[in-house]
Amino acid sequence: GKEAIFSNAIIAMLTIGGQQLFSFFTFSCPCHTGQNLIYGLAFLGVPALILLIVGYALNNQTWRLVTGKSSPLQEAKPNRLLQCKLICFVLCSITGRALVAPVTWLAVTLINGSYYVCAMSEFVSVPYYRANATVSERKTTLAEFPCSQLVPPELTRARDEVILLLRYQSQVAGWFLIAVVVITVFLSYCLASCLSPLSFLHFRYWINYVHNEQELFDEAMDQHSRLYAMQHVKKFFGFVPGSTKVKAIRIPSLREWQAISGLAFLKRVDEEHYDYSLLHDWALRESATGKYLETDEDP
Repeated sequence: GKEAIFSNAIIAMLTIGGQQLFSFFTFSCPCHTGQNLIYGLAFLGVPALILLIVGYALNNQTWRLVTGKSSPLQEAKPNRLLQCKLICFVLCSITGRALVAPVTWLAVTLINGSYYVCAMSEFVSVPYYRANATVSERKTTLAEFPCSQLVPPELTRARDEVILLLRYQSQVAGWFLIAVVVITVFLSYCLASCLSPLSFLHFRYWINYVHNEQELFDEAMDQHSRLYAMQHVKKFFGFVPGSTKVKAIRIPSLREWQAISGLAFLKRVDEEHYDYSLLHDWALRESATGKYLETDEDP
């Protein structure tokens, strides 16, 4: 939908800005045989891999897909084929969203060319200068080409030609990557539309329904959990938070303070329910008796 397109555009713009800052402040080619390739590929690949992982981690569908799958209450679905198709569809959707940032990073860095020039400089074939040089000497000289201050004057022309060649290769690769991604995305949407059992307007209605249902569910979940938690807090302190007229407050005992303090995991109380916190567990186990202190109704 429009929100997905807008969010993807924002992610792409932030990635482009981050790449420019990253290159300006951190990238400095070592200009040394054997190190250029590792350094250049690290700057190309590692940020892209990190962005991909972050893209997966920030997508709620990822956690919806994996959370609770080992629970004993997770029943086997009767239609395994349909379940596999659904999982594949969700994984493709998650992956498509997660790839926006790393693909943008790779495309921008390739079009920029600096990382590729650093990584591949020592592998360029330049046969017309220093013909009597050994392979090792030639690689050492080529590895220094990304650093103009290390290149002797007689090799300036050769260096410029090598840099131009590598930038050409890098930018062609960048535009080719963009073309492949655009075509793939377009064909994927076409295929999904062709395989959809819904008509165009019905599909739009379904998208709107799912979006509105999720918003309303989140609102109800927030209110429900707040009201549920309020009952337990009221039982512990003796009044409803936010009340303007409090006639009495409850004074918890030392044992009760200790009971709700500390760390705890979910506690299963029966086949269908859990205690969510130590206060929740205390409220379900203990009575509301205890010491109360009256307060002034008119503060």
